[in-house]
Amino acid sequence: MTLTLWQRLDRAGRNLAPFAVTVMLVLVAMVPLHIPAYTQVAPALTLMSVYYWVIHRPDLLRPLAVFAIGLLEDLLSGAPLGMNALVLVAAYWVVLSQRRFFLASTFALLWFGFVMIALGAALLQWAALSAYYATVLPMDAGFHQALLTIVLFPLFAWLFIRIHRAFLQP
Repeated sequence: MTLTLWQRLDRAGRNLAPFAVTVMLVLVAMVPLHIPAYTQVAPALTLMSVYYWVIHRPDLLRPLAVFAIGLLEDLLSGAPLGMNALVLVAAYWVVLSQRRFFLASTFALLWFGFVMIALGAALLQWAALSAYYATVLPMDAGFHQALLTIVLFPLFAWLFIRIHRAFLQP
């Protein structure tokens, strides 16, 4: 059966949902909130999105797209160029290697897996920033960011599940 032009456009738009949601979260993360010291501990929304979509639809969120999203986040946030790209791509490959385990697990195990990924990403980002600035930076801000990200993950996972069911189910 051949698809009409509108059906192909609809399918292409739906298949862009993981990428579009992740880019939207990059933009949401850049919204200035007038909370003291919030920028140092702002949750890693893109990490949550990459984690969810790599487990559930890795065919729609490829490593090159994750790298581009990381670069966009670096450019918008003023971070050293490649810092978030490195963290997101590293998380992508770790999650992809454990994807079969996560697909067969409960939400509690999925959340525990995210705890490990978020802590690992915070550690990698701290190490890379320490190397970039050639000094040992304090770990408290990265740890607090990871903690806030972990606490907010169930809320965003619920949102990703809703988007997944609305746009990507056959």
